[in-house]
Amino acid sequence: MNYELKTDSKSRERILEVPYRGRDLITRPVLNKGTAFPLAEREEFGLTGLLPPGVSTMDLQLERVYGNFKRQPTDLDRYIYLGTLQDRNETLFFRLLLTHLAEMVPIVYTPVVAEGCRHYSRIYRQGRGLYVSIRDKGRVGQVLRNFGATQPDIIVVTDNERILGIGDQGVGGMGIPVGKLTLYVVTAGFHPGKCLPISLDVGTNNKALLEDPLYLGVREPRLRGEPYHAFVAEFVDAIREVWPGTLLQWEDFGKTTAMVHLDRYKEKLPTFNDDIQGTAAVIHAGLVAAADHVGVPFKGFRVGIDGAGSAGIGIARQIEAGMVRTGVPKAEAHSRIYVLDSKGIVFSDRQSVEPEKREYTSAPDRFPRLKRDSKGEIHLQEFVEGTPLDVLLGVSGTPGAFTEPIVKAMARHAKRPIIMPLSNPTSQCEAKPEDIVRWTDGRAVVATGSPFPDVKFGDRTIPVGQGNNMFIFPGVGLGTVLVRARIVTNGMFLASADALRACLPNDRLSSGAIFPEIREARTVAAAVAYAVGEAAHAEGVAAKDAPKGEALKKRIAESMWFPDYVRYRYVPGGTTSARKPARATAGARK
Repeated sequence: MNYELKTDSKSRERILEVPYRGRDLITRPVLNKGTAFPLAEREEFGLTGLLPPGVSTMDLQLERVYGNFKRQPTDLDRYIYLGTLQDRNETLFFRLLLTHLAEMVPIVYTPVVAEGCRHYSRIYRQGRGLYVSIRDKGRVGQVLRNFGATQPDIIVVTDNERILGIGDQGVGGMGIPVGKLTLYVVTAGFHPGKCLPISLDVGTNNKALLEDPLYLGVREPRLRGEPYHAFVAEFVDAIREVWPGTLLQWEDFGKTTAMVHLDRYKEKLPTFNDDIQGTAAVIHAGLVAAADHVGVPFKGFRVGIDGAGSAGIGIARQIEAGMVRTGVPKAEAHSRIYVLDSKGIVFSDRQSVEPEKREYTSAPDRFPRLKRDSKGEIHLQEFVEGTPLDVLLGVSGTPGAFTEPIVKAMARHAKRPIIMPLSNPTSQCEAKPEDIVRWTDGRAVVATGSPFPDVKFGDRTIPVGQGNNMFIFPGVGLGTVLVRARIVTNGMFLASADALRACLPNDRLSSGAIFPEIREARTVAAAVAYAVGEAAHAEGVAAKDAPKGEALKKRIAESMWFPDYVRYRYVPGGTTSARKPARATAGARK
């Protein structure tokens, strides 16, 4: 069904036509109201006797489920509880999240989702989304059609290789697309019935999983090389055939494949990689805000990036593009960005440099005064001690990488150092904010990838902003869908960063915070969606008849689904037809 609301010709009430009755209705989480089904609908849909006789309001249901949530003994138990609620009643689940957004985002996504992925096969309750495995090679299109007649607005897909900072989780990586789409719904108002998480199960090299009798994925080593790329190509071709125009987001692919997929398919369908582009846009926005706070122009920043994977390279590209846009020559902007990996500075004369790193290698003679080890490498500490930096970003996934000597060395060069340990989950963070603040005598501007509490330093409270991708990707998705963009451009991501920066209130910036509060994520998503849609029009990739200007603002407000119960009308088979391929909405507003 298409979930579009209609207006009753007599009462003018907004209604949803539903073709299901009895247990077929209450076992569909996207439609189930549980004890909130009114008595008249219970009669109309054959639900009498299938539910307790008492009718609950939404508020009473929220009181009940929030109480049950608070009684869970651990964060993993809370994650399991919320997943069970989502599998039973999605409207109530998303209303609960909206009501307690800051409290529950860390549970449904980072950092707790990492534990959910790690234990996926042992806490499994029921399937969600689609599991496309290498056993389906040659019939991927058929597997996609098993989703049903509804064309999704958004697909989030992972091959499970590089889940957050905990690595290959096999089929358990499905927790990431599910979590991402949860944020799409709760912030950008996508209808949950039009969101599709997909796990590409190409095997796993995680020995513990392969030896676990409860493991639910394919028990084979991870597919590599041309067979792997051929399988991904079949998957993309199947999406273009079955659901033309649907937006595809790549998530948590390995460092050797993420950039390849993005470069290979970015001109063939509307698609983006949040790890590469979403992270970069968030950090770009945060750095522009930080520049305003510390009084150093963004275009003059000297930036060190510890981590040369897809996220690190994506951040470097976006910062460079942002500097060029301010008038800095490309060569100069490029020279202001230093990229390091586990060996240290990525030198161009290394015997082997991965393709994704070549763009940001350094010439061997670039650092003549810095000490090299026996293998000719310059490590992070030596680099920071000998190189004046304004910004140090951590996307290495190495816990504790930003040591006290490194942070203190940076603070000697910069009056107000900007330090962002961004690796997720919390256990992989490069440094704790409280340590960074203490080691810099309270001078550092700090932001992280996972949530951390603000830091008390003397008589001051230093805010710790969260550079959460949920400030970018939901709005990028919504704007792309509403203007029916044929591709997602770099300019659209630059626009998203500008919109995020504009959403930061001056009073919050003056306190040292460089990102909005999580509770503002829905407002941010609407602003980002508008900026992205306008950028798509400016770059000529939006549909010619798509809304723009004030019409786009109105369309965004109307399309953002709000989790509340609406009246149902039974129409046998009346809403089961597939949607037209052209995407027009991201949800249906109450």
